[in-house]
Amino acid sequence: MHASSGILFNHESPLRGIEFVTRKITDGVARIKLGLSPHLELGNLEASRDWGHARDYVKAMWLMLQQETPDDYVVATGRSATIREFCELAFGHAGLNYQDYVRVNPAFFRPAEVDCLKGDATKARERLGWVPEITLEALAAEMVEADLRRHTRT
Repeated sequence: MHASSGILFNHESPLRGIEFVTRKITDGVARIKLGLSPHLELGNLEASRDWGHARDYVKAMWLMLQQETPDDYVVATGRSATIREFCELAFGHAGLNYQDYVRVNPAFFRPAEVDCLKGDATKARERLGWVPEITLEALAAEMVEADLRRHTRT
């Protein structure tokens, strides 16, 4: 049995659940842009995550399964960005300034928050030839566009 293991850092897409901060942000951007909501409440804007696109991560998983010998791999972009930075990208894509709409709500702070998550996918790059292709900027834009379309249809 071929049993490789992937330690996948945050992999995002427009299909991500609304309870995850990236989708909460892009959904909020769409709602604000369309006049459906006046603002967006978030917790710690300084929490930092290594976000990548799910399509890139699926490719990494497929590459793992193409190897002769199973192994364990970390799948990550190696780039960490704060929630504030993701807000800048998402709101900016819609032509909005996040500072005009984002409200920090202490109720959304996590008591056991990990300040910074960033992965090292060197092994996946060297052994699988895998590198993430979709930038965080493109990811945020795709998610905002998907949420704008979803809210326009409803």
